[in-house]
Amino acid sequence: MVQLVIGRKGSGKTKIMIDKINAAVKNTNGCLVCIEKGETLRRSISYKVRWCDTDRFHIDGFDTFYGFIAGMLAGNYDIKEIYVDGILRIASADFDALGQMLEKMDKLTGEDATVTFTVSADPSELPASVTKYLD
Repeated sequence: MVQLVIGRKGSGKTKIMIDKINAAVKNTNGCLVCIEKGETLRRSISYKVRWCDTDRFHIDGFDTFYGFIAGMLAGNYDIKEIYVDGILRIASADFDALGQMLEKMDKLTGEDATVTFTVSADPSELPASVTKYLD
């Protein structure tokens, strides 16, 4: 399952993500993963969450990102929730490519895991292939 937190820069998306992650630590039976470019969230989330910096793994596009998540899920069937802050900074600001990746991610995770992304954009700028994943 794919979920999105969308808003312009400075609209509070990262704060929402931090709150979701910390609530999930208390309520989820399974592994949690947080992925971001850099270390913005690292000190704000529980130590129980597996944290990853995409720069360390040289992730620079939607295909590379998808492969990273697929490998992570293949290696650990207990992952229940993945939180991704700033997918457009990780991959690119190509909204159509984002929509294609989200569709593949939704098929990959199905009902087994939830992937929540923050997207820095005005919802009116995004194609239907992206906005269909809004909460």
